[in-house]
Formats: sequence, C-alpha cells, structure tokens
Amino acid sequence: MRIFFFAGLLLYYSICSAQANFLVSSIDESLTKNANAVVRLDAMDIKILAVDEITYEVNQVVTVLNKEADYFSTVQIGFDKERKIKNPEIYVYDKLGKEIAHVKKRDFRDLSASDGFSLYTDDRQLYHDYTPITYPYTIAISYEVETSDTAFFPSWYFLPNYLVSVEKSRYEIHFDQTNLKPEVKEFGLDGFAINKTEDARIISYKGENIPAIKREALGPMFRDVTPWLSIRMKTFNLKGEEAKVNTWKDVGFWMNSALLSDVDELPAETIATVKDLVAGVTNNLEKAKIIYKFVQDNTRYISVQIGIGGWKPISAIKVDEVKYGDCKGLSNYTRALLKAVDVPAYYTVIYAGKNKVDFDPDFASLQGNHAILAIPHEGSYHWIDCTSQIHPFGFVGDFTDDRLALVVTPEGGEIVKTVGYLNEDNYKKCRAKYTLDDNGTLSADLTLSTGGVAYDNHFFLEDYKKEDIVKHYKNYWKNINNLALGSYDFYNNRDNIEFKEDLQLSAENYATKSGELMLFVVNPFDRRNDVPKRYRKRQMPFEIQRGYLDETEYVVELPDGYELESIPQGGTLENEFGSYTAEIEFDEIKRTVLYKRKLLVKQGKYPKEKYDGYRNFRKQIARLDNAKVVLKKI
Repeated sequence: MRIFFFAGLLLYYSICSAQANFLVSSIDESLTKNANAVVRLDAMDIKILAVDEITYEVNQVVTVLNKEADYFSTVQIGFDKERKIKNPEIYVYDKLGKEIAHVKKRDFRDLSASDGFSLYTDDRQLYHDYTPITYPYTIAISYEVETSDTAFFPSWYFLPNYLVSVEKSRYEIHFDQTNLKPEVKEFGLDGFAINKTEDARIISYKGENIPAIKREALGPMFRDVTPWLSIRMKTFNLKGEEAKVNTWKDVGFWMNSALLSDVDELPAETIATVKDLVAGVTNNLEKAKIIYKFVQDNTRYISVQIGIGGWKPISAIKVDEVKYGDCKGLSNYTRALLKAVDVPAYYTVIYAGKNKVDFDPDFASLQGNHAILAIPHEGSYHWIDCTSQIHPFGFVGDFTDDRLALVVTPEGGEIVKTVGYLNEDNYKKCRAKYTLDDNGTLSADLTLSTGGVAYDNHFFLEDYKKEDIVKHYKNYWKNINNLALGSYDFYNNRDNIEFKEDLQLSAENYATKSGELMLFVVNPFDRRNDVPKRYRKRQMPFEIQRGYLDETEYVVELPDGYELESIPQGGTLENEFGSYTAEIEFDEIKRTVLYKRKLLVKQGKYPKEKYDGYRNFRKQIARLDNAKVVLKKI
C-alpha cells in the first residue's frame, strides 16, 4: 500500500510540476513587455551520423498571449521520401498549465506542400491548426526527423519574430567524426544572452531571457536585428547526389554538373523554329530578346516542385512538350533555346522578393528561392526573369533587383549583383493642365510617365478592365474626393521601359468655398503626405530601400469671377536624404498659375540617430505639398 501511495504521490507531484512549468503567471515581466507571445522553450538537437544521415529532435513550447500570435497554433512539418517524421505531438495548456488538448500523429492532416500553383510535388506536410478558445494559452510541439539530405541545415533564429520573447533557446549539433563537423556562421549575437560551447563532438548554443523586439517604421529586415545562425556541411548529400564544396565556385560547378548538365536538350523541330526566328540577326542581345518573346508567348508559369529537393529543373524537352514550368524549368528552357541560337546564358539562383536579400559571399551553401538568367553582354550581365509573361526583356523590377546572386557557369559559380534601379532611375513625371470653375470643380488633362520600379507599379494597367482601372485611380488619388475618370490612353514603351498614361480627370468641389474666398491645394496629383511615425526613443537604424524621383509641372487656369488673393511661396530643401524644390508663379495676363516641383529621395542605410532628421525632412515635404492657393471673388 505504501508503495502505491508513494507512487501516486510522485505522479501527483510530477503532474503539478509539469503544470507549474506552463503557468503563465511564472513568466518574468520583462518577457511579456511588448510581446504577443513568449517562447518558453525552443530546442533543436541534431545528430550528424554520416554524410547522408542526420537525425534531429525538435521541442517548442510557446505561450500565446493574444490573437496576434495565433500563427503559432498552426503547425506544419514538412517531409518527403528522404525526410521521415516520427512521433509528432502537440499539447495545449490553459493559463494555469492544465492540459486542454492533445494531438497525436493520427490527428494531423497529411497534405501536399503545394503552394496552390503546383500540378505535382514531391514534398508533403503534416498539418494541424488549433483553434484557441481563450487567451493566454500554451502550445507544446515535439517531433523527430530522420533524413539522408544533408545539404540544408535549418537556419536557427534565437528570436522567431517581432513582438515575441524567448525564455530558453537551445541549438546543439552532435557529430561522431571530426570530418562531419559542420561550419557555423554567427549573426548578431553580440548584446544577447547567448552562450556557445564547443568540443570535439558537439557544438552548442544556449540563449535565455531574450526580450521581444518592436518593429519600427523603415526598420531593417528582421534577420538584420535578431541573433541567428547559418550552418552548412562542406560535404553533403542531396537526393543521392554527393557534393564537396568550399567556395561559391565549387557550388556553381556542382550545380552545373549535377543539376543542369542533362536537362538542356531540345526537340529538333523546336531548334529549327527558333533558328528561323533569329535568322539574319547577328546581335546576341537582339537574339535573346526574340527568344524571350517566344518563351512568353508559348509557355506559362506554374510551380512544379519535383526533383532534387526542388533544385533540379525539369528537362527543357518536358517544358517544350507541356508548355509550362516553374522558375527553374522556364529558366533552363530559355537557356536551352538561347544555346540553340548560339547565345550564352547562365542559370542564376537568387533570393526573390521586394526585400533585398543577398547571398552571403563568404559562406558558400545552397541558398535562394528563385531562378533567373544572366546573359553576358559587352562585359556585364543582362538579366531576365523567365517566369513573367508581361515584363519587358531585361527588366526584372523590384522582385530581383540590386542583390547578390549566384551565377552558375560551366567553370563554376560566381557571386554577382543584379541590376539596380537607383534613385533617379525610379522616376515619375506628372504633367497636367487643369482648370477650376466657379463652383470649385476641377477638370484636368494629365500625362503620367514612369520608369524603373515606378514602371513596375503602373504598366500592368494596360491589361486591366475599365472598372478595375477606375478603381485603381480612385485609390491612387484617394486624397481627391469625387474623382471621376474620363478618357484614358496607355503607351507602353517596352524598349525604353517607360509607361505613359494620358488621362482626363474631374473632381467636383475640389476647391473649398468660404464666403467670398475659394481655397485649393495647388498640387492635387503628386502629393507625398506620408510622414514616418514619431518615436520618443528610436531603437533601430533605418533604411530607404529604393530611392525615387518625382517631377511635377502644372498649368492651372483660374475660374472667371475670381482674382488671386494669395499664393504659396514654394520652398527648397536639401540634405543627405534627398532634395525638394517647389516653384509657384502667377501669370496675371493669362490668369494662370505655373507650378513646378521636384522631389528626390535617396536610397540608403542610416543610424537611428538620424531618424528624426529624415522624419523632419518628410514632414516639411508634406507641408509644402499641401500648400494652398487662395482666390477672392471679384
């Protein structure tokens, strides 16, 4: 009896202790400050058993404080033929540490890892989405992984996101042989409570009590402000393909031989077709432009995630047959077509997205999420994205601009920066003539010309339906009440990468009447009213990722029965962030106001101490852009 009594007592204390570990009240106040969630434990224990054998255990416990962090309740664990998942489990606890849900492997959904555009995929995922009833709650996730793929070590972030703090974080790598020891590169560990230990068989990192970081306007990317690790093996296995890499040249050479060497064959009839298309053309860039148009007209982009870890393109013959492909397949297909007409082109791996993410030039590993082509021409590269059916030849927009990428050549890989659209390259020119009648109604003939990244934000209009075009302009000029669109014409200069919009616009009651006075903002179409958020104590540096140039010129015809009462003085600003000029002149004979404005904002990274200066610059621009003309009834 005493044995059963003590066993029961021990079990009772074990349960109480386990629940106490998940008590929300036990979290230190410093970790709940500015936090939507607190990671109680984030642990990964990795064992490298061979070049083609790794196992690791994952344990994560997160207390979700409010609905803003409910993304932690969605669990997705990826697997494929080489990556096996064992013992996945989820426990959910209330604020007192009492268990309220237990999810076992049979409760997970087995889904394709398709992104919604894939026709088939090798990758799958175990999926479970817990629906919370009350807040706060704690979710504990654990599983084990066995895989023969050793090319991709999961990067380790000691903080998972903004507004999330961490109680304990642990990342350990065990290896049985010294030749299996991976390389670890540390980022941003200084200033955080993270300890590293290392001996002949283990590398260990432990972090404790890391407070949440608040997002700030114009702040850097999260990976630039959080502590994290990048890990690689010099000798790795990927779907049965072994590679030994020390440099980016090695990575490129391996990719060219293992992933690209056997997928560039084309049917004889397709080769004959493209040779006919470029017959008589001697300039390689002109040939490439013709081939690019052929690909745009004859294929479409669909994500097809299959092959060596999503890295090996499907063959050019297959793309030619089915007329679709993912970024890898279409880039390789275009490369094969260019090869058929004697134009060299190199497969290029890159990080795509509006945020500019560089390949690490000092840490050679499999990186990137997208593929494009680099065409050598007159000592530099000409870049094309083969997934777009609408972009002009040689224009990649803000999806892959101005970032370090891996160009794969037969001689090996090289890290090269893609084309950048810098400052004045991203231009918007607004020319208008508008009139005001005695009721304050505005009527305008306007031409808007855009280039660079600004082109990327406008040229799609030529394919819009009328109702979508109307919605676009009402939103684009939402500062103008009662805006109505009359006629419109678009001109897309795909050679010079410029888009022109000729518009007729009107807006009732644009001007405000007050007794005998009529007031209106002289700059209706190109105002920059956005002023960055004010911070009493800025914590982070800030970045202007892309500069731009706005040039504006209006001729304003005044209404009959009114005379000019007052006119703004204009202004000039100039500093390290850019420059601004506004000039306003009144022609008494023609009864017109001539308004000229030029705004240049420069790309750059700046310390936090300069944030107030930039904010003041934008505040002055907003004030000058909202300057009003005052008319008086005659």
